[in-house]
Amino acid sequence: MKLVVSLCALVVFLCLARSASAQVDPFEFEIYPYQTEGRGVVEVESLNSYVAKGHAHGGGTAEGDIPSDLMYRTAFEFTYGLTDKLEAAAYLNLAHPNGDSFLYAGSKFRLRGSLFEQGQLPVDLGWYLELEWHKVPQFDDTELELEFKPIIEKDFGRLEIDLNPKFEKALNGPDQSKAVEFGYGAGLYYNYWREFSPGLEFYGGIGLMDDTDPLHEQQHYIFPVFRGVLPYGLEYNVGAGFGLTRGSDQVIVKANIEFEHFIGALF
Repeated sequence: MKLVVSLCALVVFLCLARSASAQVDPFEFEIYPYQTEGRGVVEVESLNSYVAKGHAHGGGTAEGDIPSDLMYRTAFEFTYGLTDKLEAAAYLNLAHPNGDSFLYAGSKFRLRGSLFEQGQLPVDLGWYLELEWHKVPQFDDTELELEFKPIIEKDFGRLEIDLNPKFEKALNGPDQSKAVEFGYGAGLYYNYWREFSPGLEFYGGIGLMDDTDPLHEQQHYIFPVFRGVLPYGLEYNVGAGFGLTRGSDQVIVKANIEFEHFIGALF
């Protein structure tokens, strides 16, 4: 219960912070747990989001020149388990702006690992390191960024809590000389049925750690979600997100579909 209270306090603190803005990643509304893919496991995932009510003239999840309103985004993620505690992944990001055709928006490459054995510490710990390349200026104002996320998980029976604080640094462009940006993702899930379980997810950003954005320019979202595992290893996570600040898009719908298949170790 104390960890639940701490999670709520963290979200409130980020919303009230006041002192160049870390946006959410609109191509990946996903919370990462401690557990990585096993050695030789290949995972293919489709990450989808649609801005049902956003900003028509910049703002919201539109970091580039294209408005976020009625934007559909999809990312294809390909993950391979290098070991039982380390995985690698590559992403292909595509976007369908309102009134336009599908456009290539960028690519991402990442490593994710878990630390210690599950249950060995009071909380389970992992890490996430990602290199992002964005197509500019259509979809971002920075071409190349490096992102690091600690992964913190704690289970209380059926209740699962996942925390993904995010630290992001521009590697080129106008923000290269600026400090690290801070954002967050967090998930609270009640694993009642394997096939169908409810949860809440939180996403947001406060801007530069040494000069945070005013609250009305920050983005903060809450997503009521449902997730589960269907036959043949098909996993899903669907929900609708609601912006909590003026700088956020008002309504975002997401649907993540994941398929795992063991093919044996390639290396």
